[in-house]
Parts: sequence; structure tokens; C-alpha cells
Amino acid sequence: MTPVDLADLPGAPLDRARLDDAYARRDQLTPAEAADLAPVVEAGLVDLDAGRLRAAWPVGDDWVVDTGVKKLILLSFHLRSNVVARGGPARPVSYDKVPLKFEHWTDEDFARARIRVVPGAVVRRGAYLGPGAVLMPSMVNIGAHVGPETMVDTWATIGSCAQVGRRCHIAGGAGIGGVLEPVGEEPVVIEDDVFVGARSEVAEGVRVRRGAVLSMGVYLGRSTPIIDRATGEVHRGEVPPDAVVVPGSRLDTVDPGLATYAAVIVKYADAGTRAKLDLDDVFRAPR
Repeated sequence: MTPVDLADLPGAPLDRARLDDAYARRDQLTPAEAADLAPVVEAGLVDLDAGRLRAAWPVGDDWVVDTGVKKLILLSFHLRSNVVARGGPARPVSYDKVPLKFEHWTDEDFARARIRVVPGAVVRRGAYLGPGAVLMPSMVNIGAHVGPETMVDTWATIGSCAQVGRRCHIAGGAGIGGVLEPVGEEPVVIEDDVFVGARSEVAEGVRVRRGAVLSMGVYLGRSTPIIDRATGEVHRGEVPPDAVVVPGSRLDTVDPGLATYAAVIVKYADAGTRAKLDLDDVFRAPR
């Protein structure tokens, strides 16, 4: 990722010097220091929840990790105790340090946000959902950023600090990995107009570029070879724009009798591919 002065990042201001100091001494903070720090952390979490802060920002053609946001989240764990939360009659009980995003939302809050949330969707406070986002029964963790008109389908998970763009479809059971520590570690980035197929997994800071399509059951980590079938070029840690990727294998160079996992780019998405993947606007309509 591009080195950038964090003070130059867009978004709400952060008292970075104070967060840096508190994070470095997080196990030695006195009760008075913790109480003094709590309003600073709370204000930051409010901005993170509203999308005014992000764990990573697009800068030009690259992405920059905001370590201050990760320290903010981790410090919130140090400052809070687990509490019992009840979602209502016959609803599951939780015991956690992070409240759920919608615990106190009203009809007016949902109308302003313009999102749809199907029963069974779990979103921790500090995750952002853009207008037109649709959540089936799924999990979106603290620090995640989900762009406008994106669908998170049934049993899909969006991990801590993962960045998901506009008009994406994270299909059933897919996992988008998250990362909080080390604080400088790159999160998974799913750029705009990406389709992630059912039961696929994207982890370890992999970046899926704009318009790419991952078929069902594609597993991508930082070291996974992503092989362009037409050219033989091997990518690692990044799926090229518009690439259509399927699970595959290749012969092991040490033991040709074995084959190891690889992802294979079989083509690049065209209008026909897009037509098969487009969701009707009715799915994204908030009302």
C-alpha cells in the first residue's frame, strides 16, 4: 500500500498522538486515564459507525491503512466490560463489549440510512453500511465498511476492518476476512462491482479489484497463486480488474505426482457475464 501521512487522509479528525500514546501504554492506563480517554474513543467510534472514519482509504489507485482507527477499536476493548444485551422477546442474548449497531434504531433511523436488514443479520456497532445495502442473515464486524447497493447474502461474513465497495454481491456463505492486529496489517479490500461466489473465502489482505468475479468456492490468501490461463502470468495477493476466477490446481514443482491448490483466471468479464450477475433493483430498494 502507498505510504501516506495519516494526517492527510480524508474523513473525520482523530487525536492520533493521544491514541498512539494510549495504545502504547494500554496495559498500564490508570482508571483516571481510562475515564479521560473514553469520550475520545466513543467519538471516534461514532464517526467510524457513520462512515466518517475508515480502517483503510482509497488513495489514487491504491489503499492506505489508517492505523489510528485500528488502535481506536482495540482501545475500546480495553475500556469496556462485557455486558448482557437482549434483542427483544425470544431473541438471542449476547454478552459482549461491543453493542450491536441497531440496538436503539427506530423506523426513522432505518429510513435515513436507506438499508434493508433481514432478521438474523448481525452488525456490530462501528461497521458502516452504505445506502441501498442489503443484509440477509449474515455477520458484519466492527470496523468493516460496506459500500452502497451491496448485498451481503445469507451466512456471509464481513470481518473486522474489511473494505467492501459499491454494488458488490457477497454470496451465500462467503467469508471476507478481517484483521485488527498487527495494526499496520492490510485488510481485505473488495473493490466496486465485485461478485464473490458462494462459500468463497478471501483473507490475509488480498485485494479484489473492480469488476472481478470469483466463482463458487474460490479460496484466496496472500500466497495463493492466481494464474491467468491465457498468458500464464501468476498474481499473488491481488485479483486483476474484471478477472473471472475459478478454483483450480497446478502440478507441484517438487513432486509432480501431487497437485496444489491454485485459483485460475479463465476470462475477463464482459456484458454477458454482468447480465448473469446483476441483482434486480427491487432487492436493494429500502422500501
